[in-house]
Amino acid sequence: MEQQPAHSIAQLVQPARVHRSLYTDPQIFELELKHIFGTAWIYVGHESQVRNVGDYFCTMLGRKAVIVVRDASGKLQVIHNQCAHRGAMVVASDKGHTDEFQCCYHGWTYHLDGRLKAIPLLHGYPADFNPKSGKTAMTQVARVMSYRGFIFVSEAADGPSLEEALNHMTTSIDDMVDRAPDGDIEVAGGTFRHVYNGNWKLYLENLCDAAHPWFTHRSSIDAAQQQKDDVLSDGSGEIAIRQMRQNGAPYSFWESQVGIWTYPNGHSYLGDYHDDSKLVAAMNDPVFRDYIGMLEAKKGKAEARRILEVSRWNSNVYPNLSFMSQFQQLRVIHPIAVNRTEVHTYCFKLRGAPERMFQNTISFANIVNGTGSLVLTDDLEIYNRIGIGLSSEGADWIEIGRGYQSDGPADHGGRQGKNSTSEIYIRNMFDAWLSYMTGTPASAALRQGAA
Repeated sequence: MEQQPAHSIAQLVQPARVHRSLYTDPQIFELELKHIFGTAWIYVGHESQVRNVGDYFCTMLGRKAVIVVRDASGKLQVIHNQCAHRGAMVVASDKGHTDEFQCCYHGWTYHLDGRLKAIPLLHGYPADFNPKSGKTAMTQVARVMSYRGFIFVSEAADGPSLEEALNHMTTSIDDMVDRAPDGDIEVAGGTFRHVYNGNWKLYLENLCDAAHPWFTHRSSIDAAQQQKDDVLSDGSGEIAIRQMRQNGAPYSFWESQVGIWTYPNGHSYLGDYHDDSKLVAAMNDPVFRDYIGMLEAKKGKAEARRILEVSRWNSNVYPNLSFMSQFQQLRVIHPIAVNRTEVHTYCFKLRGAPERMFQNTISFANIVNGTGSLVLTDDLEIYNRIGIGLSSEGADWIEIGRGYQSDGPADHGGRQGKNSTSEIYIRNMFDAWLSYMTGTPASAALRQGAA
């Protein structure tokens, strides 16, 4: 399709359905990179990855290569990974430590904040060439902000602050960090990377989908239900069986004990109405008992109880982040093309917690988020099938209306599905999608689309 004006884009989203071109049209994808990934607050990494001056790592901002670095003054910088001379990518390694950045093409050298430091052949340039001007620097991303160690950037020079954009979802990040007895967490244990042949929006849509496990994960559910408990010899096996059996819970469980909450700007979380003992180590686990003792010693019994009673499973921060605070898992979405997406998964270590807790975190990653996981591979198959299906002849409109008549208000300016199988969180993401794509306040954008 040819590039459409805002009013045409708005017609592609209706209150309970969306047009399939939102997942398949390359030009719409390019507009998403500009209007969403080019303006929203995008998660790029964690401060534990750049604790010291000179520490850096490379990542992507949409399809733009950037470097996250701690500069000489100790300030966080996010700079575009492009030499100002001939445009080459300056840093090719995933992460490291350095005093400066040097382009391997012609040796232009830069300070850690992107300012030009040295040029090997300074003579011969035109009279108006000024190596001290901003034109010879590696360009900084417009805004960089961190919330409790989680680093976000926005290419928009102005707009809502990070905390304004996160809204009530700051409490999901709080949940991750507060679980550390020493009040600090760190990225550890390596990175899982996988690519699927489907649109980037599918990933966030799936992570808070409580209706799919019974069908999508049937094979691993059956295997776990047939497995005898007495063969389990370590935490890894026990975690695997528990998670896979949980996916096989009947709909009566998902519709009576689990909820879905949404908040402005496309954010949402799936959680338990009651306690989190269903999906975390049981209280009689000696490792978990030790952990509770450490948490109580550092924060007091009342605060430790408050922390452990928070029972959120997947928290989605639109448009590119999802994490599981109970399991210290974090997934970052990188859109590559309209039908190709890359996802990076990280584990976090709770400082001050027993080492076995982190081993269980790694075990959970291998079982659920790893590229050889029985769970993840099911989901990847679904994303691929959706990509193929949407490119075939069929319905033009995709239904996202389950629960539409029963959605209701929630505290802190949010909304809540009647139960966790509601598709309210998808509707909420498309409300934000419309707002970014049309430059219209979210509620007004949706009314325009429904007109």
